[in-house]
Amino acid sequence: MSSSNKVAIVTGSATGAGAGIAVGLAEKGYNVTVNYTRSLKEAEETVALCESHGVETFLCQADVSKDEDCRRMATETMEKWGRLDGLVNNAGRTKFVAHDDLDGLSAEDFQDIYAVNTIGPYQMSRAVAPYMKQTGSGSIVMISSVAGTHGIGSCIAYVASKGALNSMTKALARTLGPEIRVNSICPGFIETRWLLQGYGEDKYEAYKQSLVKKVPLGKVCTPEDIAETAAWFIDGASMITGEIIILDGGMHLVG
Repeated sequence: MSSSNKVAIVTGSATGAGAGIAVGLAEKGYNVTVNYTRSLKEAEETVALCESHGVETFLCQADVSKDEDCRRMATETMEKWGRLDGLVNNAGRTKFVAHDDLDGLSAEDFQDIYAVNTIGPYQMSRAVAPYMKQTGSGSIVMISSVAGTHGIGSCIAYVASKGALNSMTKALARTLGPEIRVNSICPGFIETRWLLQGYGEDKYEAYKQSLVKKVPLGKVCTPEDIAETAAWFIDGASMITGEIIILDGGMHLVG
């Protein structure tokens, strides 16, 4: 099949920021591959929200840590619509461990987190690159974190995985041009279920309110904020590649 609509894949788009990005792209007229690993019900809700904007969707269960799943998702998206214009590498994993608890992380924890946060985006980028070049152009967006720029975050393994992702963004931007642009978004605190469950309600609310009081813009990120920036990188920003943009309301300015 071929589509007159542009097409994007958003990994980890059942909930949170990924769901917001998928819906944001649908609002711009993109057909969207909605990806999930376990959260089928939530993924179906994201599909319904996307389709309410008059676009088509493809619901794809795939684990980005598995190369065969990445290649299948890219191939099946191409087979469905005959083009591939955008990829948002949003799927992520962490373990909430205080940085001074050095015994709280094992080698296996590092490997599990890297498998999704760093290796997964590499495998997805590799899987889509030939199809984007066949389409004629493309944009890959990494959803990274201020963890990777400022050494803060849910655990040291997560910090390291996002730092690696930011470096990989620059390397892929050099490698995949001129047809494909590669950029990274580094959000700060995001209002999502993921952080709420990780920190617990009391710590989540206390941290959020402390940031609202001291960051220059007086607010924290929402999935919609990330969706807006991701859509700009995919649908515009034609002269920007290899960029790492911090999206945190000024959180990085206050320490």
